[in-house]
Amino acid sequence: MTHAAAENRTKSWAEVAPRLVAVAAGRAAADLVIRGGRLVNVQSREILDGWQVAIAEGRFAYVGPDASHCIGEGTEIVEAEGRYLIPGLCDGHMHIESGMLTPAEFAAAVAPHGTTTIFHDPHEIANVLGLAGVRMMHDEALLQPINIYTQMPSCAPSAPGLETTGFAVSAADVAEAMAWPGIIGLGEMMNYPGVIHGDPQMLAEMAATMAAGKTVGGHYASPDRGIPFHAYVAGGPADDHEGTAESDAVARVRQGMRSMMRLGSAWYDVESQITAVTQKGLDPRNFILCTDDCHSGTLVHEGHMNRVVRHAIACGCDPVIALQMATINTATHFGLERELGSIAPGRRADVILTSSLTELPIEAVYARGQLVAEHGEMRVACPHYDWPQSARETVRLGKVLAASDFAIAAPKGANAVKAKVIGVVENQAPTRALTAELPVIGGLVEGENGVCQIALVERHQATGKVVNGFVSGFGYQGEMAIASTVAHDSHHMIVVGTSREMMAKAANRLGEVGGGVTVWKDGKELALVELPIAGLMSDRPAAEVAAKAAAMVEAMAACGCKLNNAYMQHSLLALVVIPELRISDLGLVDVTRFELTELFEPTA
Repeated sequence: MTHAAAENRTKSWAEVAPRLVAVAAGRAAADLVIRGGRLVNVQSREILDGWQVAIAEGRFAYVGPDASHCIGEGTEIVEAEGRYLIPGLCDGHMHIESGMLTPAEFAAAVAPHGTTTIFHDPHEIANVLGLAGVRMMHDEALLQPINIYTQMPSCAPSAPGLETTGFAVSAADVAEAMAWPGIIGLGEMMNYPGVIHGDPQMLAEMAATMAAGKTVGGHYASPDRGIPFHAYVAGGPADDHEGTAESDAVARVRQGMRSMMRLGSAWYDVESQITAVTQKGLDPRNFILCTDDCHSGTLVHEGHMNRVVRHAIACGCDPVIALQMATINTATHFGLERELGSIAPGRRADVILTSSLTELPIEAVYARGQLVAEHGEMRVACPHYDWPQSARETVRLGKVLAASDFAIAAPKGANAVKAKVIGVVENQAPTRALTAELPVIGGLVEGENGVCQIALVERHQATGKVVNGFVSGFGYQGEMAIASTVAHDSHHMIVVGTSREMMAKAANRLGEVGGGVTVWKDGKELALVELPIAGLMSDRPAAEVAAKAAAMVEAMAACGCKLNNAYMQHSLLALVVIPELRISDLGLVDVTRFELTELFEPTA
């Protein structure tokens, strides 16, 4: 643990219990008393008018109808003025890197929205920098004024044999990380075929996590809820966020899993699943709200977990139940019910003041008893880790790319081909496996009628390798290209375009700046988002990154794209663990069969 992290360490309940007891008994003065509000008790699902809280050593000491006996000469008093006191919000599953921000800047972006606890899986940086990168994320997380718990990534690569990453995570890595102070469990077990078939490494990773008494995160993206699903659950994953329908949520909780329902920048899976509670009447304590992936624009303009809770309420969920799904349910799932997630004695004093339980305006946010944000503005600093050069020099192309690297040669003598095409589905992670009849001009296959080219450019080992294919659904027109070094999960470089020349320019540009996203049209760069840390993150404030990301979205629209959150769809095109068709550095991947497949259908 770094010195700064040690200084910022939250003292345990046991360490401060003598002071808490003394304050609750009236023998010592509290540091802070909040009174005159309406306390939302997520333990009992009640709203308690006039209840007061006394805080000492960053924890709740007294929670009850009258805290006057806890007030002394040095006690700060906050008048809630009839507002609700609710626990700080928890995000049960997410990836900080998806915000294009470091943990420090992510914390600064979400704390004003009432998020005081995050459970993050840094498997993006694990694919680029391995265990060392995870440690960097973990160490910066521990510096923050809010609680950021790290899940050790489980699957890098996410699908062995179907992609090559910058580094591979081993069972020994997982066992080592379980001893780190901020590790809360194992990140989402995406290699569900490996679990189902008894892969020794996957089972060893889960065993090491369980031996440490920590939680195994799940990821079962298959629609098959028969024997394979039961085999997966038997392996140990305790939650799943990949559900998209009520039946998915029901199936998971019936097997003893927690159903994590996500509302991120591109995931809209709460409305279709929360009916398991609101209409079917299942026990809500087995449901958790999360974001999974939120980019900086969403954080700046729409919110974070407050946005998810508001949405759940708008979908018909009782406000207090929705709050349970974003507080106590999450804490309980990770074994932290007596540490956070509720306003109760001994817990970390993470509390929000809000004037409405449905609109949920976040008017003041306290984390560990400290006012960290008020009326949308941070009131404390979020310290930065000193990221080394090794984390800033990760885009290695091996050569200057040319238009010829993006040429797709037709089978000899062909005038047209039947090509496999990745079909983008708006607002959903899965793609469709399509085919299209494409013309051959000068021996090269050309996209048409909405089908454009996609390329996966290897960027970890400087091999100079480019894998080419086709994609549809973006609506791009004219001479354009967009390139990104954010390419879940292997994080090579994905380039999509209608012009091979523009594709080469876009790819080379990211090689120059060390990673990010760039959009080109008619020979000119329209937008650039620099992401120098692992090619995934910026260490600039969220508002700056969001402004550049907004310019990127505008540039994509100028190229003809009308999809909602199209960039998120772009960044997932190499995600070889979610059906149906993807691209990797090894070729085109049929994710329904978990095998490589040819680009062209065989001719008769």
